[in-house]
Amino acid sequence: MKINRISPLKHNYLQIIGTIAKAPEKLYFIGELPKERTTTVAIVGTRKPTAYGKEVTYKIAYDLAKRGVVIVSGLALGVDAIAHKAALDAGGTTIAVLANGVDTVYPASNKQLADRILSSGGAILSEYPPGTSPRDYQFLARNRIVSGLSEMVLVTEAAARSGTLATVAHALDQGKEVGVIPGNINSPMSAGCNSLLKQGAHAICSEDDVLSILNIENNDLESQIVLPLGSNELENKIIGLINNGMRDGEEIRIELKIASSEFHQTISMLEINGVVRPLGNDKWTLS
Repeated sequence: MKINRISPLKHNYLQIIGTIAKAPEKLYFIGELPKERTTTVAIVGTRKPTAYGKEVTYKIAYDLAKRGVVIVSGLALGVDAIAHKAALDAGGTTIAVLANGVDTVYPASNKQLADRILSSGGAILSEYPPGTSPRDYQFLARNRIVSGLSEMVLVTEAAARSGTLATVAHALDQGKEVGVIPGNINSPMSAGCNSLLKQGAHAICSEDDVLSILNIENNDLESQIVLPLGSNELENKIIGLINNGMRDGEEIRIELKIASSEFHQTISMLEINGVVRPLGNDKWTLS
């Protein structure tokens, strides 16, 4: 896909990071960024979540995305990947911030997830130019952008000595809200979360807690575009491509690399369910 280079100060959605420490002069991204500023929450945590961490991360990310909140994370293993996937499953928008060039997905095991983010109308961005390999210090620097893009940083599960706490530190420096999902007091993997709560972080038990802290009413989210949710991954990919302006059925089929019969069967189900409507000549739009 085309790699875009942009000044954050010249983009309505990205302007929020113009005032953070060491604000990047340029960002590189592929995919689609929201055109206007939209409520955004960063979800971060351990790369090795417990069953509890996986469950609460998926639920809060899914519920927030369903309410129109953009989910930002770092495409890492564990909590990051779960948050991205949950947002996609909810038919929402998610953005991945990399610590390397956007021409390479790291870790490589998340390549399929990255492709799904792009095909569903999201974006992958970085301050590093294409060809830049990931290095340890770049992950720490990347975290200031993850928090800088968001109104709140939400930690779902983190140990006492977790790299996630570096993102929290950036959030506090930037004046952002910090939310934490309480964890089992007997679990070492929740020690970081529970410590943050003792230091005054907001306890988050549902998406309503997040929206309340950010002073967002339901009516405020009605103007934010939430894509209709398909019944499977292929339907969601087609919805995402149509939302991004692709109208021609044959182009969509080629982009998704699927058989003509599979495409027409899927698009027909979307039409029957009232998700899409035909424009004629195998052109489609969202209903």
